[in-house]
Amino acid sequence: MLDKLTQGGFSIGLELPLDNDWSPAGDRARREAGRLPGQPDMQHHAELAVLADRLGFRALWVRDVPLYDPSFGDAAQVFETFSYLGYLAGVTRNILLGTAAVVLPLREPVLTMKSAATVQQLSNGRLLLGTASGDRPVEYPIFGRDFDTRGAEFRDQVAKLRAGHDPAWPPGIQLLPRATQPIPLLVAGLAQQTPQWAGANMDGWLAYPGTPEDHVRRVALWREVAGAKPYVSFIHLDLLADPDAPLRRHRFGASTGRNGLIAELQAMQDAGVDHIGLHLRRNQRPLAETIEEIAAYIL
Repeated sequence: MLDKLTQGGFSIGLELPLDNDWSPAGDRARREAGRLPGQPDMQHHAELAVLADRLGFRALWVRDVPLYDPSFGDAAQVFETFSYLGYLAGVTRNILLGTAAVVLPLREPVLTMKSAATVQQLSNGRLLLGTASGDRPVEYPIFGRDFDTRGAEFRDQVAKLRAGHDPAWPPGIQLLPRATQPIPLLVAGLAQQTPQWAGANMDGWLAYPGTPEDHVRRVALWREVAGAKPYVSFIHLDLLADPDAPLRRHRFGASTGRNGLIAELQAMQDAGVDHIGLHLRRNQRPLAETIEEIAAYIL
């Protein structure tokens, strides 16, 4: 399924939640509904996921935010990552289902292995398992984990995910369901590892958002340590109604019309990016309308 992500040389997906709660109108609706800052409205998530699948977007990306921390003010898509992926596997048919990314050191490794194998089987092999070491120190003592050793724990869990078991288990003990094919493992950032380790041990890189110029430098590093393995990143997009509206950058993305978006995506492709996930929480227009426009004029 990793080949499907890069089929055709470049592809476009969507990062969940599918809500524009970071736009002015969305923020007003959030406050009126009494939701926390950064807590999206999930009422229409399923129909929008089905729409993205039908229109041909390549992947849906789900973040792993176990606890709400008001200092971050972002609850991601609220639902528990693997439970949600199991649901999305049931309502979609073709779109890849990716995590961006599961925080391995916070999770019990055997259950992570079982959860990933379950989603991989329920989705007919559509899981892309993006992984991370985590960057929110407040979570670690709550889970009884050590923040300072998370890099070593990350490496240990990657080894277990690759093997599908722990060598220390008693004879005959197995994990079911068995993965029907190797689950692609991607890394968000470097997860406290060296670029050389990440390039050698992971199947792709989930790079932080940036400009095309940023990606030129990062792609060069990734190609040096990982060869042709996929390089993935994200854009926080506000797609304006005027197709010729100029591109104005904001943190992690841009506000632009569709022609500016086409130019930006072309620059990303020229920089060596293999896949872009579009994050629409800043988007001011209705999301279904935006998703349909991107499908009609860009996909």
